[in-house]
Amino acid sequence: MALDISSIQQQFPALNHASYVYLDSAATTQKPQCVIDRLSHYYQNQNANVHRGSHHLTAGATQAFEEARLLVSHFIGAASEQEIIWTRGATEALNLIAQSWGRTNLNPGDEILVSESEHHANIVPWQLVAEQTGARVVKIPMSPRGEFGWDEYTQLLNARTRLVAVAQMTNVTGTRNPLESIIPLAHKYGALVVVDGAQGIVHEPVNMIDMDADFYVFSGHKLYAPTGIGVLYGKKSLLNAMPPWHGGGKMVEKVSFEKTTFAGLPGKFEAGTPNIAGAITLAEAIRWYQSFDFTQIEQHLHQLQHMTYQALSQHEEIRVIGYQPNASILSFVVEGVHHQDVATLLDQQGIIVRAGHHCAHPCMDAFGIQGTIRLSFGIYNTTEDVRKFISALEKALSFF
Repeated sequence: MALDISSIQQQFPALNHASYVYLDSAATTQKPQCVIDRLSHYYQNQNANVHRGSHHLTAGATQAFEEARLLVSHFIGAASEQEIIWTRGATEALNLIAQSWGRTNLNPGDEILVSESEHHANIVPWQLVAEQTGARVVKIPMSPRGEFGWDEYTQLLNARTRLVAVAQMTNVTGTRNPLESIIPLAHKYGALVVVDGAQGIVHEPVNMIDMDADFYVFSGHKLYAPTGIGVLYGKKSLLNAMPPWHGGGKMVEKVSFEKTTFAGLPGKFEAGTPNIAGAITLAEAIRWYQSFDFTQIEQHLHQLQHMTYQALSQHEEIRVIGYQPNASILSFVVEGVHHQDVATLLDQQGIIVRAGHHCAHPCMDAFGIQGTIRLSFGIYNTTEDVRKFISALEKALSFF
């Protein structure tokens, strides 16, 4: 059966009878009612800390919290739920890897290869740990279309390469990077691979055993779940060998002033009270999303993107940046007009888009621009949303 987009849209209270069109799902998705209800249910009926105490509330919260971890492990095809670490989001997960694995394993002269099209969250942590260890960050240039620079990558890999950091999909153009080729080649050189799945997790099924990434991270809020919850996947052997990053309660086995011993996985990386409600609600969002056919969702998003691209192509003053067919993102500039001015006029007409550098300065520099107007589609968007956007854009263009 085809997706009933009208019915799906009704599940999103923020969009019901809204006076705006929301085209910024790559920044954060809106939340379905079932996710909002699950969050409220936890605080109304289950609120308690986890892995502490013996009363029935904490037992119930702990069970739901760990069941959520198990569900995530199945969702991404991990070998064990012990390989799933709760974080505040993809950014914290990347910093955890840099500060725990990186500070332990990197030495002066070691190299970290990072794609030029990365989000700042997959650049800055590696720069920080390089300064701390004497390693160096090496850019993998992207092509003029914003695609992964495969030829440059093969030339840059060498015996000093210790880590490769790359996105599953980029947040500026929606480009899918060829992980199935990037990862095995890095492993041939003895390098580990960190994959930023923040954009990709919602657009294609993943299986960690098949992908063979050493680390994989994503945020819940781009997957129709709340903000403040994210996931770090790491191969068990790597996580076991890494020291804790944060210290505090729960992540310890025994504390004394002479010596502290740490808990096993995943506890040693989850100091303090975690985002319990966030983890439980992320599981609810995943269950909800899995109730739809993944292929049909993507076909729907690609149709919206293609429809938008065809309309934009009719305007000579518009330049689409790094166009990728069959994506859910479209970035463009209006020649001679600042991107923020375009976005402001769209907003005044009830069209919500993202304008700016999208936390990807190196990518913008490579394209030779200061920023773009970015449209990003979610499951709830319709062809009528696209028509309204095009109408509003044409009015904005007439103003300029």
